[in-house]
Amino acid sequence: MRFVISALFLFVVAAAYDPLDPNGNLTIKWDIVSWTPDGYVAVVTMNNFQMYRHIMSPGWTLGWTWAKKEVIWSMNGAQTTEQGDCSKFKGNVPHCCKKTPTVVDLLPGVPYNQQYSNCCKGGVLPAWGIDPQSAVSAFQISVGMAGTSNKTVKVPKNFTLLGPGPGYTCGPAKVVPSTTFLTQDRRRKTQALMTWNVTCTYSQFLARKNPSCCVSFSSFYNETITPCPTCACGCQNKNSCVKSGSKVLKRAGVNTPRKDNIPLLQCTHHMCPVRVHWHVKVNYKEYWRVKVSIINFNYRMNYTLWSLAVQHPNLNDVTQVFSFDYKPLVPYESINDTGMFYGMKFYNDLLMEAGPFGNVQSEVLLRKDKDTFTLKQGWAFPRKVYFNGDECMLPPPDTYPFLPNSAPHQQLFSGLTAIAAMVFLLVTVW
Repeated sequence: MRFVISALFLFVVAAAYDPLDPNGNLTIKWDIVSWTPDGYVAVVTMNNFQMYRHIMSPGWTLGWTWAKKEVIWSMNGAQTTEQGDCSKFKGNVPHCCKKTPTVVDLLPGVPYNQQYSNCCKGGVLPAWGIDPQSAVSAFQISVGMAGTSNKTVKVPKNFTLLGPGPGYTCGPAKVVPSTTFLTQDRRRKTQALMTWNVTCTYSQFLARKNPSCCVSFSSFYNETITPCPTCACGCQNKNSCVKSGSKVLKRAGVNTPRKDNIPLLQCTHHMCPVRVHWHVKVNYKEYWRVKVSIINFNYRMNYTLWSLAVQHPNLNDVTQVFSFDYKPLVPYESINDTGMFYGMKFYNDLLMEAGPFGNVQSEVLLRKDKDTFTLKQGWAFPRKVYFNGDECMLPPPDTYPFLPNSAPHQQLFSGLTAIAAMVFLLVTVW
């Protein structure tokens, strides 16, 4: 029994490890900045240190369990979803009295006196590798009945993070050296009275039992299109899918997301919300060109700040990406075979819901490495593909588009004989 539990633990830990972003995590920092008569005021900062995994709308949800009988007197830049039972308080009633508060970000446009720096983005948190300046969210919290010194304050326990769905696992809070702050004139440093950190990591295994995207292939040298595997993302939505052009799509509100996040998928054989298509388009003397397309099949979801991570050995020499932004990912200094594509701001950084506009695409020009480049045995196709941080299902290798077989020796000899005869006749005529 102990062996089974240990094996399961190792499996979950391994699933949380991302080989394309081995150091990626979301860090929560809790800085106590002042004491109050019955507690403290703290600034809670969330940094998304992941290279290509965003937290999309409806945003993050943060929870924890108080170590004692703490209450939240007030908050700026965020709010709890429930107040809880505050009936024992007379006059000044706390913002939240729950033992296990659940906190969400405020929406853009809230009154100024409710805001805090880096708040109020609806919980959307871009990846650090794409937009490091926006990959932070913060709020201020006033905690009561908590102790008024470093010795009497107890760190919260059992941190949870939804981003926006399951998948994140948070470790225990650890007291670390106090954070230092610079004043606005940058001439003086101040220091937090106490600081603790919580590190959360993502696991696709915990997030969902099936993939959320799949990959298809095609090439200029073979008419066959290698499709996504059948039921690549599970067929649990097969009975509720909608055929393209159905009258259901003309109803009002069909594109409105549901609170339970159940998708409304277009009927396909793969039943995936997203399909990535990799087409080997042209083979030049010193370069080769690929067309990458991303198609959305979910009528209830558009993807803001989408990202696509691809692993391929020739990504070490990308010459030009025409309609996407591109950044190499080098998780291991000695290997440069992974890159990240994402939308150009205000141009195609929004992947619309399923329909005529539910796709984005770009061509990629790569310089050949004469020692490694080949069109044989599926070399021109990617090894791994991640959409919005989740690994997509690739087709089986034996179904990849293959080069046409070379002509048999006898046919080749006959062809050369015919050409020689034609040349002889031309020479004779002239």
